[in-house]
Amino acid sequence: MKLTSNRTRENSANTEGRSIHPATDEAAESSNVPVESAADDRRHFIKRAARLATLGTTVAAAPLARGNTIPDSWQTPGADFSNYGQPRSAIDSPIRWVSADRSVPGDGVSWTPLHALEGTITPNGLHFERHHNGVPFVDPARWQLTIHGKVDRALAFSLDTLHRYPMVSRTTFIECGGNSNSLWHPNPSQAPSGYVHGLVSCSEWTGVPLSILLDEAGIDIKAGWLIADGYDASGVAVSLPMKKILDDTLIALYQNGEPVRPENGYPARLLVPGWEGIVNIKWLRSLRVSDKPLMSRFDTVSYTDLQKDGSFERFSFEMGIKSLITSPTAGDKLSQRGFHQISGLAWTGNGKVSRVEVSVDNGASWTDAQLQQPVLDKSLTRFRLPWSWDGSPVKLKSRAYDSSGQSQPDRDSLLTERGTNMYYHYNAVVIFSINSDGLVRHAYS
Repeated sequence: MKLTSNRTRENSANTEGRSIHPATDEAAESSNVPVESAADDRRHFIKRAARLATLGTTVAAAPLARGNTIPDSWQTPGADFSNYGQPRSAIDSPIRWVSADRSVPGDGVSWTPLHALEGTITPNGLHFERHHNGVPFVDPARWQLTIHGKVDRALAFSLDTLHRYPMVSRTTFIECGGNSNSLWHPNPSQAPSGYVHGLVSCSEWTGVPLSILLDEAGIDIKAGWLIADGYDASGVAVSLPMKKILDDTLIALYQNGEPVRPENGYPARLLVPGWEGIVNIKWLRSLRVSDKPLMSRFDTVSYTDLQKDGSFERFSFEMGIKSLITSPTAGDKLSQRGFHQISGLAWTGNGKVSRVEVSVDNGASWTDAQLQQPVLDKSLTRFRLPWSWDGSPVKLKSRAYDSSGQSQPDRDSLLTERGTNMYYHYNAVVIFSINSDGLVRHAYS
Protein backbone atom coordinates (compact mmCIF):
# COMPACT_ATOMS: atom_id res chain seq x y z
CA MET A 1 0.00 0.00 0.00
CA LYS A 2 1.31 3.44 -0.91
CA LEU A 3 0.60 6.34 1.42
CA THR A 4 0.85 9.89 0.05
CA SER A 5 0.61 13.01 2.17
CA ASN A 6 -2.41 15.21 1.66
CA ARG A 7 0.04 18.11 1.83
CA THR A 8 2.08 17.01 -1.18
CA ARG A 9 1.27 19.47 -3.91
CA GLU A 10 3.46 19.27 -6.97
CA ASN A 11 4.31 16.59 -9.51
CA SER A 12 2.62 13.83 -7.49
CA ALA A 13 2.06 11.83 -10.66
CA ASN A 14 5.81 11.69 -11.23
CA THR A 15 6.81 11.04 -7.62
CA GLU A 16 4.37 8.35 -6.55
CA GLY A 17 5.53 6.78 -3.33
CA ARG A 18 8.03 9.55 -2.48
CA SER A 19 5.66 11.05 0.11
CA ILE A 20 5.36 7.91 2.24
CA HIS A 21 5.79 8.83 5.91
CA PRO A 22 7.80 6.62 8.28
CA ALA A 23 5.39 7.54 11.04
CA THR A 24 2.48 5.89 9.20
CA ASP A 25 4.00 3.12 7.09
CA GLU A 26 7.01 0.94 7.85
CA ALA A 27 7.67 0.60 4.13
CA ALA A 28 9.13 4.11 4.30
CA GLU A 29 11.80 3.18 6.82
CA SER A 30 14.58 3.67 4.32
CA SER A 31 12.97 6.54 2.38
CA ASN A 32 14.35 10.07 2.25
CA VAL A 33 11.11 11.75 3.24
CA PRO A 34 9.83 14.41 5.61
CA VAL A 35 7.96 13.25 8.66
CA GLU A 36 4.59 14.99 8.57
CA SER A 37 3.83 16.90 11.78
CA ALA A 38 0.58 18.54 12.85
CA ALA A 39 0.89 22.27 13.36
CA ASP A 40 0.87 23.45 16.95
CA ASP A 41 0.72 19.88 18.28
CA ARG A 42 3.85 18.97 20.19
CA ARG A 43 2.37 15.72 21.47
CA HIS A 44 1.72 14.67 17.88
CA PHE A 45 5.38 15.38 17.08
CA ILE A 46 6.58 13.34 20.08
CA LYS A 47 4.37 10.39 19.16
CA ARG A 48 5.77 10.37 15.64
CA ALA A 49 9.32 10.59 16.97
CA ALA A 50 8.58 7.64 19.26
CA ARG A 51 7.22 5.70 16.29
CA LEU A 52 10.44 6.43 14.41
CA ALA A 53 12.34 4.97 17.34
CA THR A 54 10.63 1.64 16.78
CA LEU A 55 11.80 1.79 13.19
CA GLY A 56 15.39 2.47 14.19
CA THR A 57 15.51 5.91 12.57
CA THR A 58 15.84 8.27 15.55
CA VAL A 59 19.04 9.90 16.78
CA ALA A 60 21.29 7.34 18.50
CA ALA A 61 21.59 8.32 22.19
CA ALA A 62 24.64 7.24 24.19
CA PRO A 63 24.05 4.47 26.75
CA LEU A 64 23.78 5.56 30.37
CA ALA A 65 27.11 5.17 32.13
CA ARG A 66 27.11 3.12 35.32
CA GLY A 67 28.62 4.38 38.55
CA ASN A 68 28.11 7.13 41.08
CA THR A 69 30.36 9.91 39.72
CA ILE A 70 30.09 13.24 41.56
CA PRO A 71 30.04 16.21 39.15
CA ASP A 72 32.96 18.63 39.49
CA SER A 73 30.47 21.51 39.76
CA TRP A 74 29.19 20.04 43.05
CA GLN A 75 32.59 20.33 44.64
CA THR A 76 33.48 24.02 44.23
CA PRO A 77 31.51 27.28 44.46
CA GLY A 78 30.35 28.83 41.21
CA ALA A 79 31.29 32.16 39.64
CA ASP A 80 30.43 35.52 41.17
CA PHE A 81 27.71 37.92 40.06
CA SER A 82 28.30 40.32 37.18
CA ASN A 83 26.70 43.64 36.36
CA TYR A 84 25.97 42.59 32.80
CA GLY A 85 25.67 39.01 31.56
CA GLN A 86 28.13 37.71 28.99
CA PRO A 87 28.15 34.72 26.60
CA ARG A 88 29.39 31.47 28.12
CA SER A 89 32.58 31.37 26.08
CA ALA A 90 34.18 33.67 23.54
CA ILE A 91 35.61 30.59 21.80
CA ASP A 92 32.50 28.56 21.01
CA SER A 93 29.71 31.18 21.23
CA PRO A 94 28.05 32.33 17.99
CA ILE A 95 29.78 35.34 16.47
CA ARG A 96 29.19 37.80 13.66
CA TRP A 97 31.37 37.51 10.58
CA VAL A 98 32.78 40.95 9.69
CA SER A 99 33.64 42.19 6.21
CA ALA A 100 35.14 45.69 6.16
CA ASP A 101 36.44 47.94 3.39
CA ARG A 102 39.97 48.85 4.52
CA SER A 103 40.09 51.82 2.13
CA VAL A 104 37.11 53.54 3.82
CA PRO A 105 37.19 53.86 7.63
CA GLY A 106 34.20 52.20 9.23
CA ASP A 107 32.65 50.97 5.97
CA GLY A 108 31.47 47.38 5.94
CA VAL A 109 29.04 44.82 7.28
CA SER A 110 28.75 42.11 9.91
CA TRP A 111 26.41 39.14 9.46
CA THR A 112 24.07 37.66 12.05
CA PRO A 113 24.98 33.93 12.44
CA LEU A 114 21.46 32.71 11.64
CA HIS A 115 22.71 29.12 11.33
CA ALA A 116 23.92 29.14 14.96
CA LEU A 117 20.75 30.57 16.52
CA GLU A 118 17.28 29.27 17.33
CA GLY A 119 13.89 30.89 17.74
CA THR A 120 13.23 34.22 16.03
CA ILE A 121 14.67 36.99 18.24
CA THR A 122 18.25 38.07 17.52
CA PRO A 123 20.42 38.83 20.57
CA ASN A 124 21.42 42.50 20.58
CA GLY A 125 25.12 41.61 20.40
CA LEU A 126 24.54 39.57 17.23
CA HIS A 127 22.29 41.97 15.31
CA PHE A 128 23.76 42.57 11.86
CA GLU A 129 25.54 45.86 11.19
CA ARG A 130 25.94 47.96 8.07
CA HIS A 131 27.96 51.12 8.53
CA HIS A 132 29.08 53.57 5.85
CA ASN A 133 31.58 55.51 7.96
CA GLY A 134 31.80 53.88 11.37
CA VAL A 135 29.77 54.21 14.58
CA PRO A 136 29.60 57.84 15.71
CA PHE A 137 29.79 58.90 19.33
CA VAL A 138 26.60 60.76 20.19
CA ASP A 139 26.35 62.44 23.57
CA PRO A 140 22.85 61.68 24.88
CA ALA A 141 22.85 64.86 26.98
CA ARG A 142 23.36 67.00 23.85
CA TRP A 143 21.40 64.90 21.37
CA GLN A 144 18.19 66.22 19.91
CA LEU A 145 15.79 65.26 17.15
CA THR A 146 14.35 68.07 15.06
CA ILE A 147 11.16 68.04 12.97
CA HIS A 148 10.95 70.90 10.48
CA GLY A 149 10.08 71.77 6.90
CA LYS A 150 6.43 71.95 5.84
CA VAL A 151 5.00 71.96 9.35
CA ASP A 152 3.00 74.45 11.41
CA ARG A 153 5.72 74.59 14.05
CA ALA A 154 9.30 73.29 14.01
CA LEU A 155 10.07 71.16 17.07
CA ALA A 156 13.14 69.81 18.83
CA PHE A 157 13.04 66.81 21.15
CA SER A 158 15.66 65.87 23.73
CA LEU A 159 16.06 62.25 24.81
CA ASP A 160 14.40 63.02 28.15
CA THR A 161 11.48 64.66 26.36
CA LEU A 162 10.93 61.68 24.06
CA HIS A 163 10.76 59.35 27.05
CA ARG A 164 7.70 61.25 28.29
CA TYR A 165 5.67 60.29 25.19
CA PRO A 166 3.51 57.15 24.90
CA MET A 167 5.55 54.19 23.67
CA VAL A 168 4.64 51.00 21.84
CA SER A 169 6.58 47.82 21.08
CA ARG A 170 6.79 46.07 17.72
CA THR A 171 8.61 42.84 16.96
CA THR A 172 9.93 43.16 13.44
CA PHE A 173 12.92 42.34 11.27
CA ILE A 174 15.37 44.76 9.70
CA GLU A 175 17.04 43.53 6.50
CA CYS A 176 19.70 45.22 4.43
CA GLY A 177 18.63 45.64 0.81
CA GLY A 178 21.91 43.96 -0.17
CA ASN A 179 21.29 40.83 1.89
CA SER A 180 22.07 37.59 -0.02
CA ASN A 181 23.51 39.63 -2.93
CA SER A 182 26.35 37.16 -3.54
CA LEU A 183 23.74 34.79 -4.97
CA TRP A 184 23.28 36.99 -8.01
CA HIS A 185 26.72 35.62 -8.99
CA PRO A 186 27.07 32.56 -11.28
CA ASN A 187 28.49 30.29 -8.57
CA PRO A 188 26.82 29.69 -5.19
CA SER A 189 28.58 30.75 -2.00
CA GLN A 190 29.55 27.87 0.29
CA ALA A 191 29.43 29.88 3.51
CA PRO A 192 26.89 28.86 6.21
CA SER A 193 23.41 30.37 5.93
CA GLY A 194 24.03 33.27 8.29
CA TYR A 195 27.17 34.37 6.50
CA VAL A 196 25.30 34.62 3.18
CA HIS A 197 21.82 35.71 4.32
CA GLY A 198 22.62 37.15 7.75
CA LEU A 199 22.09 40.84 6.94
CA VAL A 200 18.69 40.37 8.57
CA SER A 201 17.88 40.38 12.28
CA CYS A 202 14.70 40.47 14.33
CA SER A 203 14.09 42.33 17.58
CA GLU A 204 11.38 43.72 19.79
CA TRP A 205 11.69 47.46 19.23
CA THR A 206 10.11 49.97 21.60
CA GLY A 207 9.64 53.66 20.96
CA VAL A 208 7.36 56.56 20.12
CA PRO A 209 5.07 56.33 17.06
CA LEU A 210 6.35 58.99 14.66
CA SER A 211 2.78 59.91 13.73
CA ILE A 212 2.31 61.38 17.24
CA LEU A 213 5.28 63.73 16.83
CA LEU A 214 4.29 64.76 13.30
CA ASP A 215 0.77 65.46 14.47
CA GLU A 216 2.15 67.73 17.19
CA ALA A 217 4.26 69.58 14.62
CA GLY A 218 1.24 69.96 12.31
CA ILE A 219 2.32 68.65 8.91
CA ASP A 220 1.15 70.14 5.64
CA ILE A 221 -1.45 67.73 4.21
CA LYS A 222 0.03 68.27 0.74
CA ALA A 223 3.49 67.17 1.87
CA GLY A 224 4.04 63.62 0.66
CA TRP A 225 7.61 62.98 1.78
CA LEU A 226 9.78 62.87 4.88
CA ILE A 227 13.55 63.41 4.60
CA ALA A 228 15.48 61.64 7.38
CA ASP A 229 19.16 61.89 8.22
CA GLY A 230 21.52 60.84 11.01
CA TYR A 231 24.61 61.95 12.90
CA ASP A 232 27.09 59.58 11.23
CA ALA A 233 29.99 60.95 9.17
CA SER A 234 28.80 59.40 5.89
CA GLY A 235 25.84 61.79 5.65
CA VAL A 236 23.18 59.12 5.08
CA ALA A 237 19.90 60.82 4.13
CA VAL A 238 16.83 59.11 2.67
CA SER A 239 13.38 60.07 1.39
CA LEU A 240 10.31 58.24 2.68
CA PRO A 241 6.66 58.42 1.56
CA MET A 242 4.51 60.05 4.23
CA LYS A 243 1.84 57.34 3.93
CA LYS A 244 4.21 54.72 5.33
CA ILE A 245 5.52 57.08 8.00
CA LEU A 246 2.04 57.72 9.37
CA ASP A 247 1.20 54.00 9.34
CA ASP A 248 3.65 52.09 11.54
CA THR A 249 6.99 53.92 11.78
CA LEU A 250 8.62 54.38 15.21
CA ILE A 251 11.35 56.45 16.78
CA ALA A 252 12.96 53.41 18.40
CA LEU A 253 14.63 53.95 21.77
CA TYR A 254 14.83 50.34 23.02
CA GLN A 255 15.83 47.03 21.48
CA ASN A 256 14.85 43.79 23.20
CA GLY A 257 14.16 45.69 26.39
CA GLU A 258 17.40 47.65 26.72
CA PRO A 259 18.40 51.02 25.24
CA VAL A 260 19.39 50.71 21.59
CA ARG A 261 23.11 49.99 21.43
CA PRO A 262 25.53 52.46 19.76
CA GLU A 263 26.11 50.20 16.73
CA ASN A 264 22.35 49.97 16.23
CA GLY A 265 21.68 53.68 16.41
CA TYR A 266 21.82 54.96 20.00
CA PRO A 267 20.22 57.11 21.26
CA ALA A 268 17.38 56.79 18.70
CA ARG A 269 16.83 55.29 15.29
CA LEU A 270 14.03 55.22 12.76
CA LEU A 271 12.17 51.91 12.56
CA VAL A 272 10.29 51.38 9.28
CA PRO A 273 8.84 47.84 9.49
CA GLY A 274 9.24 45.66 6.42
CA TRP A 275 11.33 48.16 4.44
CA GLU A 276 15.00 47.88 3.51
CA GLY A 277 17.55 48.63 6.19
CA ILE A 278 18.95 51.87 4.76
CA VAL A 279 15.72 53.77 5.49
CA ASN A 280 15.82 52.70 9.16
CA ILE A 281 18.13 55.64 9.87
CA LYS A 282 20.45 55.16 12.85
CA TRP A 283 21.69 57.94 15.17
CA LEU A 284 18.66 59.92 14.02
CA ARG A 285 19.26 63.69 13.72
CA SER A 286 16.44 65.37 11.80
CA LEU A 287 13.16 64.79 9.99
CA ARG A 288 12.15 67.28 7.32
CA VAL A 289 8.63 67.29 5.91
CA SER A 290 8.72 67.96 2.16
CA ASP A 291 6.53 67.93 -0.94
CA LYS A 292 9.19 66.04 -2.93
CA PRO A 293 11.98 63.52 -2.29
CA LEU A 294 15.53 64.74 -1.61
CA MET A 295 17.02 62.51 -4.34
CA SER A 296 20.17 62.02 -2.27
CA ARG A 297 22.87 59.61 -3.35
CA PHE A 298 21.20 57.00 -1.17
CA ASP A 299 17.95 57.61 -3.07
CA THR A 300 19.45 57.65 -6.56
CA VAL A 301 22.83 55.89 -6.77
CA SER A 302 23.02 53.46 -3.88
CA TYR A 303 20.08 51.21 -3.07
CA THR A 304 18.51 51.42 -6.51
CA ASP A 305 17.80 48.39 -8.69
CA LEU A 306 19.41 48.16 -12.14
CA GLN A 307 16.96 46.39 -14.47
CA LYS A 308 17.91 44.03 -17.26
CA ASP A 309 17.09 46.71 -19.89
CA GLY A 310 19.53 49.13 -18.25
CA SER A 311 16.91 51.28 -16.53
CA PHE A 312 16.83 51.99 -12.79
CA GLU A 313 14.09 51.29 -10.31
CA ARG A 314 14.25 53.71 -7.39
CA PHE A 315 12.41 53.69 -4.04
CA SER A 316 11.97 49.89 -4.08
CA PHE A 317 11.59 49.91 -0.31
CA GLU A 318 9.66 46.75 0.55
CA MET A 319 11.53 43.54 1.28
CA GLY A 320 10.08 40.54 -0.56
CA ILE A 321 8.91 37.17 0.70
CA LYS A 322 11.87 34.99 1.62
CA SER A 323 12.84 31.79 3.43
CA LEU A 324 15.93 29.68 3.94
CA ILE A 325 16.91 26.54 5.78
CA THR A 326 19.40 27.32 8.56
CA SER A 327 19.93 23.71 9.69
CA PRO A 328 21.43 21.82 8.00
CA THR A 329 23.50 24.42 6.20
CA ALA A 330 26.51 24.65 3.91
CA GLY A 331 29.59 23.24 5.61
CA ASP A 332 27.66 20.90 7.91
CA LYS A 333 28.17 17.16 7.70
CA LEU A 334 25.44 14.75 8.75
CA SER A 335 27.20 12.16 10.86
CA GLN A 336 24.59 9.41 10.64
CA ARG A 337 21.43 8.32 8.92
CA GLY A 338 18.03 8.56 10.51
CA PHE A 339 16.15 11.37 12.17
CA HIS A 340 17.13 15.01 11.64
CA GLN A 341 15.16 18.19 12.11
CA ILE A 342 15.08 20.66 9.24
CA SER A 343 14.82 24.17 10.63
CA GLY A 344 14.82 27.60 9.06
CA LEU A 345 13.45 31.13 8.90
CA ALA A 346 10.91 32.91 6.72
CA TRP A 347 9.91 36.57 6.53
CA THR A 348 8.12 39.12 4.38
CA GLY A 349 7.89 42.89 4.25
CA ASN A 350 4.19 42.67 3.37
CA GLY A 351 2.07 41.09 6.10
CA LYS A 352 2.65 37.73 7.73
CA VAL A 353 4.20 34.46 6.60
CA SER A 354 1.22 32.23 5.88
CA ARG A 355 2.91 28.96 4.91
CA VAL A 356 6.35 27.44 4.35
CA GLU A 357 6.82 24.32 2.28
CA VAL A 358 9.91 22.12 2.40
CA SER A 359 11.09 19.73 -0.28
CA VAL A 360 13.63 16.95 0.29
CA ASP A 361 13.65 15.85 -3.35
CA ASN A 362 14.65 19.07 -5.13
CA GLY A 363 11.07 20.25 -5.63
CA ALA A 364 9.48 17.06 -6.93
CA SER A 365 7.16 17.17 -3.91
CA TRP A 366 6.54 19.59 -1.06
CA THR A 367 5.41 19.22 2.55
CA ASP A 368 4.10 21.97 4.84
CA ALA A 369 6.51 22.79 7.66
CA GLN A 370 5.34 23.61 11.17
CA LEU A 371 5.39 27.35 11.88
CA GLN A 372 6.46 28.44 15.34
CA GLN A 373 3.73 30.53 16.94
CA PRO A 374 2.96 33.34 17.20
CA VAL A 375 3.45 34.32 13.56
CA LEU A 376 3.85 38.10 13.65
CA ASP A 377 3.52 40.81 11.04
CA LYS A 378 6.80 41.71 9.30
CA SER A 379 8.74 39.46 11.65
CA LEU A 380 10.98 36.42 11.34
CA THR A 381 9.03 33.17 11.51
CA ARG A 382 10.71 29.92 12.52
CA PHE A 383 9.71 26.77 10.62
CA ARG A 384 10.59 23.15 11.38
CA LEU A 385 10.09 19.74 9.78
CA PRO A 386 11.23 16.36 11.12
CA TRP A 387 12.94 14.29 8.44
CA SER A 388 14.54 10.88 8.05
CA TRP A 389 17.65 10.62 5.91
CA ASP A 390 18.55 7.24 4.41
CA GLY A 391 22.09 8.21 3.39
CA SER A 392 21.45 8.82 -0.30
CA PRO A 393 22.18 12.18 -2.03
CA VAL A 394 19.34 14.68 -1.59
CA LYS A 395 18.53 18.34 -2.19
CA LEU A 396 16.64 20.37 0.40
CA LYS A 397 14.80 23.62 -0.23
CA SER A 398 12.11 25.79 1.35
CA ARG A 399 9.47 28.02 -0.23
CA ALA A 400 7.47 30.67 1.64
CA TYR A 401 4.10 32.35 1.09
CA ASP A 402 2.66 35.43 2.80
CA SER A 403 -0.73 36.86 3.70
CA SER A 404 -0.68 39.24 0.72
CA GLY A 405 -0.55 36.32 -1.72
CA GLN A 406 3.13 36.56 -2.61
CA SER A 407 5.18 33.40 -3.01
CA GLN A 408 8.95 33.01 -3.04
CA PRO A 409 10.32 32.63 -6.59
CA ASP A 410 12.83 30.03 -7.71
CA ARG A 411 16.17 31.34 -8.93
CA ASP A 412 15.51 30.86 -12.65
CA SER A 413 12.24 32.81 -12.40
CA LEU A 414 13.91 35.63 -10.47
CA LEU A 415 16.74 35.95 -13.01
CA THR A 416 14.28 35.86 -15.91
CA GLU A 417 12.25 38.66 -14.36
CA ARG A 418 15.03 40.86 -12.97
CA GLY A 419 18.08 39.99 -15.08
CA THR A 420 21.65 39.61 -13.80
CA ASN A 421 22.54 43.29 -13.30
CA MET A 422 20.87 43.36 -9.91
CA TYR A 423 22.63 43.83 -6.59
CA TYR A 424 19.75 44.24 -4.13
CA HIS A 425 16.59 42.37 -3.14
CA TYR A 426 17.62 38.76 -3.83
CA ASN A 427 14.89 36.46 -2.47
CA ALA A 428 14.98 33.26 -4.53
CA VAL A 429 14.46 29.75 -3.12
CA VAL A 430 17.66 28.48 -1.48
CA ILE A 431 18.84 24.92 -2.20
CA PHE A 432 21.19 22.73 -0.16
CA SER A 433 22.57 19.47 -1.54
CA ILE A 434 23.63 16.65 0.76
CA ASN A 435 26.04 14.05 -0.60
CA SER A 436 26.05 10.42 0.44
CA ASP A 437 28.90 11.21 2.87
CA GLY A 438 26.64 13.75 4.61
CA LEU A 439 28.46 16.89 3.41
CA VAL A 440 26.07 19.84 2.89
CA ARG A 441 26.70 22.31 0.08
CA HIS A 442 24.81 25.25 -1.36
CA ALA A 443 23.47 24.60 -4.87
CA TYR A 444 21.55 26.47 -7.57
CA SER A 445 19.71 23.47 -8.99
